[in-house]
Amino acid sequence: MNQSNTTFDGAVIIRRLLFFVILFALAIVHLFVLFRGLGTEQAMDQAQIARQVARGEGLTTKFIRPLEHHLAETKAEGNVPLVGLHDTYHSPLNPLILGAVFKLVGADNFKSWQMQDSQLIYDLDRVVALVSTLFFMMAIGVSYLLVSRVFDGKIAGVTALLMVMCDLFWKFSQSGLPQMLLLLLFSCGLYFAYRAVENQEEGNSSIIQPLIAAAFFALMVLAHWLTAWIFFGYLIYAAIAFRPRGIIALSSLAVLFLAVLYPLIRMADITGQPFGAARFVFYNGLSNGNESAIMRTLDLTSSPLLIDGLLLKILGTTLVQATDLVPFLGGILAAPVFFIALLHPFKRPSIARFRWMIALMWLFGAIGMAIFGINSSNALHPNQIHILFAPIMAAYGLAFLSILWSRLDFVSSAPFLRNAHYIAIVAFSAAPILLTLPKDVRMYMQVSDKGGWPQWPPYYPLILNKGMAEWVESDPLQPEIVVSDQPWAVAWYADTYSLWLPRSKDEFLQLDAKATDLGTRFSGILITPESRDSGPSSSVAAEYGDFAALVLDGRVASITGPTTAQPGFSIYDKAGSIAEIYRRFPYRTPLLRQEMIYYSEGQLRDTRN
Repeated sequence: MNQSNTTFDGAVIIRRLLFFVILFALAIVHLFVLFRGLGTEQAMDQAQIARQVARGEGLTTKFIRPLEHHLAETKAEGNVPLVGLHDTYHSPLNPLILGAVFKLVGADNFKSWQMQDSQLIYDLDRVVALVSTLFFMMAIGVSYLLVSRVFDGKIAGVTALLMVMCDLFWKFSQSGLPQMLLLLLFSCGLYFAYRAVENQEEGNSSIIQPLIAAAFFALMVLAHWLTAWIFFGYLIYAAIAFRPRGIIALSSLAVLFLAVLYPLIRMADITGQPFGAARFVFYNGLSNGNESAIMRTLDLTSSPLLIDGLLLKILGTTLVQATDLVPFLGGILAAPVFFIALLHPFKRPSIARFRWMIALMWLFGAIGMAIFGINSSNALHPNQIHILFAPIMAAYGLAFLSILWSRLDFVSSAPFLRNAHYIAIVAFSAAPILLTLPKDVRMYMQVSDKGGWPQWPPYYPLILNKGMAEWVESDPLQPEIVVSDQPWAVAWYADTYSLWLPRSKDEFLQLDAKATDLGTRFSGILITPESRDSGPSSSVAAEYGDFAALVLDGRVASITGPTTAQPGFSIYDKAGSIAEIYRRFPYRTPLLRQEMIYYSEGQLRDTRN
């Protein structure tokens, strides 16, 4: 008997050691080999806000959205400086956590983390990814504890392995988006919610467990406003299933209210509305992904929200999400089986009841994503919160498949096939990461001396970090402002105030005059592939209006003269729609061939050592 236990324990230890070896190996590979820097607007924006937090300047931003500034002026009923704006777009928790980390590593000092000429990846990008990766690792541990309690250690182990081998989880951990923080908080909330379900089944009416769950879900809302929809699903379940009926739901609502009270008061004080600029995110969903148009304007009537057939539109978008569930759930094949498992009569009442809470929370989350926008073609969409449900849904799917598998006659007669379905599910779910990993490693070896290749196009951190930061006056009393089509990247990599290119020339000139009067003049305009490659010329013209010639200038120049000796034909000084802009910024400096061009008042000084 003792010998058998020793053998069993040894096998368990070996499997666990192998799991941790795979986990840490993949973490190292993704952080130091496959990492290409941050690649999303929201991640860079939150990172630069976090640096402001580390400096003791609170939730202020160097990324200036024209609409956000307009809202602040409307509330103040007077002029508001363009610099030092308070952010009212992002949920505060992730920037606050990153701000604490940045303070610890000295990232509040921009010069101490400035890039070297031999670097292509910004070191602070890797710090952001490391924080996200740590959240992911902790989420795996909490998910293991949760699934072990709901089912058993075997299903928990396979679920953890599916998480480790899921390519989408690693991509989110590299992105700098708050999804891995959300995953950790959501997993913790589910753990205590399941404890509450168990207590109810045992006849206990403790309020502690459901309120702890509500606290974690409320923290999740502070990390991403969209997850409030998931919280609403929890509230409805709590009102129906937890006793005393209504008391726990109302108490949970009070927890959410207390959590968001100060952020809402803060945003109302800045913009006059409790949801600040964040409320305009619904233009992504209800206005066909056109949030940028409203954020770049001073005139809200220029981008009216069309609400004809609103309910049908929400329903249609929700159903479209259902057709893309497999990629939304990280390609984990067992996860969508959860919806079939809803029809299975699990013997333990707690398991049966808990799945309906998950389904309700997912449904409300899907409705929220339909309203505020999600795109299946963008794997790392900032509103993608389906991924939070992947582990627990996969656990239910594995349990259901295990029940069906065990009932097959050939399985009962061949014990060595008992776990074959687990192996198959893990193998197929891990295929994306296993097939792409060798190729990605080979690509890294070609640029290993520079630490990797950035997210180009459209981001090239070295130019912004080494050049833009030196060309623009950074005097704290009268800093200059760069107008750009990727102001989040300028704010993050160059630590420079940057205004999102307005929609019209008149709005540009209005903001330019206002900035000059306040001593924070515009230093120039940076155009990158962010706008130039945003679509065909007709789409660019529709999106950028008066500035279409400016945006397409580099494309025309690269076509007509792609060599250094022949710079190409520029349309910048030929377009009458931007004649005043040309007179204001007559110097045209290609920073990276014709891909990134800076239009300035004077010649740029050489920043090379």
